[in-house]
Amino acid sequence: MTTLETIVETLGLKCKCCWEKLKTEVKGGYAGDLLSDVMANSKEHDVWVTRQVHQNIVAVASLKEHAGIIIVQGAQPDSDTLAKAQKEGIPVIVTELSEFEVVGRIYKLLHEQD
Repeated sequence: MTTLETIVETLGLKCKCCWEKLKTEVKGGYAGDLLSDVMANSKEHDVWVTRQVHQNIVAVASLKEHAGIIIVQGAQPDSDTLAKAQKEGIPVIVTELSEFEVVGRIYKLLHEQD
């Protein structure tokens, strides 16, 4: 089982809120910045990798019951995004890494156990 905590530790990411939820299991992932695409195609327990930082990402992640959100390329979430994420219990994680690198490394982690 791969958890958010494993992903954060292995990739050297920084959790901005909801640290208590890092034991959540990650079953898959979705990468994208178009909210309607993420709503249509992502799945429950996915970790969502995006460059978006506004509070609507929390609404989508909550609706889809994502394990968490990883914001890439050094982007930082708005304060209202973090407040909403805390209220909804959605971990928001940040990194300087590119979306491509994050997705590749998470994919490898998720499939090492296969």
